[in-house]
Amino acid sequence: MKLWQKNTEAADAVTSFTVGQDREMDAYLAKFDVIGSVAHVKMLGKVGLLTTSETEQLVTALREIYKQVEQGNFLLRPEMEDIHSQVEWELTQQLGDCGKKVHMARSRNDQVLVDIRLFLREELEKTVNALQSLFSLLQEKSEQHKEVLLPGYTHLQLAMPSSFGLWFGAYAESLVDDCIQLQAAYNIVNKNPLGSAAGYGSSFPIDRSYTTSLLGFGDLNYNVVYAQMGRGKTERVVAQALAGVAETLSRFSMDACLYMNQQFGFISFPEQLTTGSSIMPHKKNPDVFELVRAHCNRIKSLPNEISLLTTNLPSGYHRDLQLLKEHLFPAFEQIRECMSMLELMISAVQLEKDLLQDKKYQYLFSVEAVNALVNQGIPFRDAYRQIGESIEKGNYQPPTVLHHTHEGSIGNLCNSQIKSQMETTLYGFPFKAVKKAIAELLS
Repeated sequence: MKLWQKNTEAADAVTSFTVGQDREMDAYLAKFDVIGSVAHVKMLGKVGLLTTSETEQLVTALREIYKQVEQGNFLLRPEMEDIHSQVEWELTQQLGDCGKKVHMARSRNDQVLVDIRLFLREELEKTVNALQSLFSLLQEKSEQHKEVLLPGYTHLQLAMPSSFGLWFGAYAESLVDDCIQLQAAYNIVNKNPLGSAAGYGSSFPIDRSYTTSLLGFGDLNYNVVYAQMGRGKTERVVAQALAGVAETLSRFSMDACLYMNQQFGFISFPEQLTTGSSIMPHKKNPDVFELVRAHCNRIKSLPNEISLLTTNLPSGYHRDLQLLKEHLFPAFEQIRECMSMLELMISAVQLEKDLLQDKKYQYLFSVEAVNALVNQGIPFRDAYRQIGESIEKGNYQPPTVLHHTHEGSIGNLCNSQIKSQMETTLYGFPFKAVKKAIAELLS
């Protein structure tokens, strides 16, 4: 069954090619299609396009289908083109002509649009929750290990003293900015496109503000042409937010791979969290971090993939947009799995203490030596030259005491301020209001 079918069957080859992976992707959208249809039906009843009896019958039937979807008992039939077709078919089977009225004042274009917005909104919430959990662990480790010093690098050359507290804390703060980006994406997603129909509105007297309220959206996509143009743009913005998280996870994973290397030897993990070699019995490989790095680097390519898929498209709907789902939808589960695996590894990390006692790290303290001379009244450039000459002549003596007190330094991590930033960002998500609206719609 095809919603657009009249009397002529499309060639099997055309049908197969144009449907592509839509059926697989519809598994992500099934429950959201039902939610959107409940709101649409209630609106049709409110404006008088359905009778009270028809509205009640359709809403009751849709809520029952929703339960089936949630229980995993709603499977897409082989003869159905997509989830939208099957929901309408199920309603027609149960309610006869009343079921055929569900598509009134609606196009599959805006039906898919609202399904995707509802899906993205829920997936962003799950992702933010996973990010919050990883953030809390990084902050915990930062506080726990703030006294443990670590070499700092620029150009991958020894630079200045750092600490594990500083290292863990840096990635925690990076997640704050990533969360701000997720919030920006959420605000764009959280606008209602329903009622834009095929992209040019409807001559029926629909009430788009009512469906906006029912679905818990923060606002409308008012212009119906822009509502359709938002397809592709919305996915790209979400992909950019996911790519920001992926960048943080990927970089942390690269650090961990280096720090596990025997020539660094900064961190280690229990044997059961590493992998071995088929011929080298000593190996403890950082496969988890390598795969997190690879998955996240692929997610970082998503905005570019989506941008290229939508390049030079004019306004209106185009079938090119179908392919966006295949790229974006699986990325949410991948990024959350990466965060979960990093939590597992970070929880079990073992740190090497007293690293900087090794003589090879003495030059990390050269800036401290320069600053000590400056504090004695020597101009900085002269102090710099004096310490440089002592290094060249081999009589440099590194200081033994660090005194970093400014905000964000080794001695003043400002973890509480960073936590406050995260809490402020999280407070800006309307998760509770959205859940309440959807619960009321389905109850």
